[in-house]
Amino acid sequence: MGARSGVPADEVLALVDAVLAEAGLARTAVRSLATLDARAAEPGIAGAAAVLGVPVRGFAAGKLAAVSVPHPSARPLATTGTASVAEAAALLAAGGGRGAGTGTGAGASDGVGAGADTGTDAGDGASAGVGAGAVSGVGGDGVVEPVARARGVLLVPKRKTRRVTCALAASVPVRPREDAPGARLLPRTHGYIAGEPGSPPTIPTPHTTAAMDMHTHTDAHDLRHHGDAEVRDEKLIDLAVNVRTDTPPDWLRRRIADSLTGLAAYPDGRVARAAVAERHDLPPNRVLLTAGAAEAFVLIARALPARRPVVVHPQFTEPEAALRDAGHAVDRVLLREEDGFRLDPAAVPEDADLVVIGNPTNPTSVLHPAASIAALARPGRTLVVDEAFMDAVPGERESLAGRTDLPGLVVLRSLTKTWGLAGLRIGYVLAGPETVAALERAQPLWPVSTPALVAAEACMSRAALAEAEHAAHRIGMERAHLLAGLAEFDEVRTVAGAEAPFVLVRIDGADAVRERLRSLGFAARRGDTFPGLDRNWLRLAVRDRATTNRFLQALDQALLMGG
Repeated sequence: MGARSGVPADEVLALVDAVLAEAGLARTAVRSLATLDARAAEPGIAGAAAVLGVPVRGFAAGKLAAVSVPHPSARPLATTGTASVAEAAALLAAGGGRGAGTGTGAGASDGVGAGADTGTDAGDGASAGVGAGAVSGVGGDGVVEPVARARGVLLVPKRKTRRVTCALAASVPVRPREDAPGARLLPRTHGYIAGEPGSPPTIPTPHTTAAMDMHTHTDAHDLRHHGDAEVRDEKLIDLAVNVRTDTPPDWLRRRIADSLTGLAAYPDGRVARAAVAERHDLPPNRVLLTAGAAEAFVLIARALPARRPVVVHPQFTEPEAALRDAGHAVDRVLLREEDGFRLDPAAVPEDADLVVIGNPTNPTSVLHPAASIAALARPGRTLVVDEAFMDAVPGERESLAGRTDLPGLVVLRSLTKTWGLAGLRIGYVLAGPETVAALERAQPLWPVSTPALVAAEACMSRAALAEAEHAAHRIGMERAHLLAGLAEFDEVRTVAGAEAPFVLVRIDGADAVRERLRSLGFAARRGDTFPGLDRNWLRLAVRDRATTNRFLQALDQALLMGG
């Protein structure tokens, strides 16, 4: 943490308490205060440490300057050589700033003051840095033993009053010898939902999943980050993944379970393929079953020729990632917020010979008119329309599935979202026979398992389609309830006209809000991995009213925490 000269200890403690409260921690969690070594004797910092009953630690300016910080500022950079002493000290201390890297406990640490920063030993703890670089660490049960190295994860970005600054980080252990950027975190004994029995009483589980999804691309967007990363290692209420809750339904579970008796035979997709074809009133040679829509994107990238592929963003990032992995240089058409993220067909380059667009689009929830998308079709161009969420739209209006009059049309569908089959992997392609044949040649043998084929056939039945239609109407009502609640917040702006089972919202500092929501037990999908969006966007899945009401209460708290 940091504090100006002459700041009294009570002013330093006030910000420490505020940062601790934002993280859901108590003063008893603090183990040390740390700051710029030249300020370690500052009365405000030393006095605050005395009240907390912890020592003061000092870091050299050069050591702090070597730490990369997420929220740099020009003034501390000019005076200390560090763009944020508070965040640098917090991250340094949380990452094992004591040098030996030993210590244990579910510890959290917090730092306050001008130039002070807080941190923990390398145990399972959190650390916070406040102001000009003070560091305070949180201890555990007092037992000291060698543990794995730790990395610092920022829980609360730097918070400032007129004379004091503070930030909060967490110390997360890393497996020995896993020093690469993709190093996994040591498993925790349990996850965290606020107030749930068996959850940690004071210390929230820091979010590190996004940092673990390391994929090299040519820009700042992590195209391989998906919503499941938000909940993969933690027990949070999930508003990050767009799979319908309480699925698969019991009847579908039974059909899948019954199929297990036939696992000794190789998969035969003819019946499922015919069922999909009948559902869309197409011949079977216009249908290709795939291991989810994601496989279809890979097949398209590898099997279909493209001199100038264009992806319309913001949208699901896997199509572009697959094209890049296949060696294609991809151009982007970025739809604009001021236009409501609506498609203008004229924005797509005329010489683009492969165009990818989602409808309704993930993450904007915009449903483009079928006529607007159809206007993109022309001879010599492959037009790929991702309709993974179309079955969540009542009546599937604006769908192009079943159209055979548009040259180069390829429609992708997924059974993952509505039926809760993400772990089974089943989707399909609707396209001209020549395109289907080219994609099929690129598939490995038996690409779709027998249970997935049985699920596909079952989901094409009239009863299943009626159930999906009912679910689509119910999602519409639940989405309206979520949007009405979000409209009560002046800080929140939603993308108008949402039609999918999720909504896109803009909040200044949404990245910090998302972290605070995690500490309150809720996972929201970060928006900055989508080209065309930045850190001020979140995607929220539509849930039942009870869950939505709880989320809105948590959002209210998260916004208040940020002042």
